[in-house]
Amino acid sequence: MKQEILQQFDGYQDVMKEIEAARKFGTDYAGFKGRVAAWIDRYHPARLTLRIGDILEETASTRTLRLVAPDRPLPPFQAGQYLALALRFGQVRTGRPYSISSSPRNTGYYDITVRRVPDGLVSGHLLDHVRVGDALESAGPAGTFVHNPVFHGNALVYIAGGSGIAPFMSMIRETLDCGLDRDILLLYGNRAADDVIFHAELTRLASRFENFRYVPVLEERGALNPPWPCQKGYITRDLLREAVGDLTCRMFYMCGPAALYDFCRRELEALGVPPRRIRQEAYGPPNHISQYPGWPEAVTEDATFRVTVKGSAPIPAHAGETLLTALERGGFAVPSQCRSGECSLCRVRLVSGAVYQPPTVLLRAADRRFGYIHSCAAYPLEDLCVEV
Repeated sequence: MKQEILQQFDGYQDVMKEIEAARKFGTDYAGFKGRVAAWIDRYHPARLTLRIGDILEETASTRTLRLVAPDRPLPPFQAGQYLALALRFGQVRTGRPYSISSSPRNTGYYDITVRRVPDGLVSGHLLDHVRVGDALESAGPAGTFVHNPVFHGNALVYIAGGSGIAPFMSMIRETLDCGLDRDILLLYGNRAADDVIFHAELTRLASRFENFRYVPVLEERGALNPPWPCQKGYITRDLLREAVGDLTCRMFYMCGPAALYDFCRRELEALGVPPRRIRQEAYGPPNHISQYPGWPEAVTEDATFRVTVKGSAPIPAHAGETLLTALERGGFAVPSQCRSGECSLCRVRLVSGAVYQPPTVLLRAADRRFGYIHSCAAYPLEDLCVEV
């Protein structure tokens, strides 16, 4: 029956003749077995074992970890991509994405720049306990926060906040080291002068290259070292209009805390910048999810619910934390990568109950139809039952 159906397709007989010819005169590929898998692993490994080759002090709260792979070549990456580190603390297995701050043209190492997060489990561990020579597990480079010369043009504005400077450093280093035809303006916001990461390098590059401008923006008054002109306050529409000039042909990139996205996107839209010319890197879950639009007023962030993974005992989960965090704390190993609601690797099926997901979560239509959610960006609103 199947054969009769196939014969009705146009070109079926021609395909069958080619198959017969290939069987008679084609190459025996038995000796090539495993080569395809080896090449896939070379460029897109499921897991990397990296060692810390050096630790660079950036600020009092920030260090750059230089990661090497002594036993294999490092997979290539695009400026703006990240590494998803996998770590284990007792029975808790978790992961965190860190943007690569080194240039992709430096093929011998990856740099990741880590700033301390208050009460941060992973950042505290990386800053206080890891040493040169220690091993870290990671997935291969990933992420879509990259420059596409066909669609994004060469007139670029980077808006960074805090450790959100990391992917931009990779982009800036690649552009200037390789003489790429791009005009870059960096607006970099921080609370105080001592918080500015890579300041010395940024001033040196801005002094040398005409196609790179650097504008630090400080909430508090303070003297930068080395001295450099800076703006006081926030990255407002007035500052954008003054620093950028003609906004009509620029592509805007944003990376930093959630507050920066919310504020700067409104300022850009007020200046008439269309959404298609604003790109942002999702940088983890927000600090206070209850302040987002659509959060039910009747549920407080400290409300506690029970989450049942089918076939297991219930575990507690707070409304103000992601479902992924609760599952990891409960001892469940859920694959994850971006932890920002984009990549879908951490998706689970919601059998019963309700969750809140921010409007920025990139949930596919098929996931909505069949009840799947991104656990890294889903917040319990009642008792849940899920399939992992």
